[in-house]
Amino acid sequence: MGHPVLYRKRFMPQETILLRDDILVYQDEKVIVTKWNVFRPKAKFSHGVSCYFLEDGYKVSKFLNDQEELVYYYCDIIDTTYDAQENSYLFTDLLADVIVYDSGFVKVVDLAELADMLDEGVITEELVKKCLRRLEKLLEIIYGGNFGELTKYLEIEGSK
Repeated sequence: MGHPVLYRKRFMPQETILLRDDILVYQDEKVIVTKWNVFRPKAKFSHGVSCYFLEDGYKVSKFLNDQEELVYYYCDIIDTTYDAQENSYLFTDLLADVIVYDSGFVKVVDLAELADMLDEGVITEELVKKCLRRLEKLLEIIYGGNFGELTKYLEIEGSK
């Protein structure tokens, strides 16, 4: 059937983008691993590797600089929709994110954006609830010392 087509949908700004330049590295029924370059160049990082956890509702990305050094791990809370007819995945960013630094410091970000989008009627209450439940599950993994179970997918051969 070939490689699936990948899309990213965001609420802020409201957009859906075809991830045409992402390179599929690995796929099974539970995960999709891609490598990519940033859309808009940044001073701190230029490329990375992402793992979409299809059943769990998050994407864990390894952000790298030009020297191939880890800048941080960035975790998006997502909702995934698969279209079998098109063989495509739509990954909807549910706004709340977790940044995990190499030092072990963990930072939860964009919760105010989540609240603002709910207030404005841009995101549904149902999606906000999904987001918060998935965020809690992800934080339990991180704080429980099991983050390596997620980041191991970012080391798959071909993702470097």
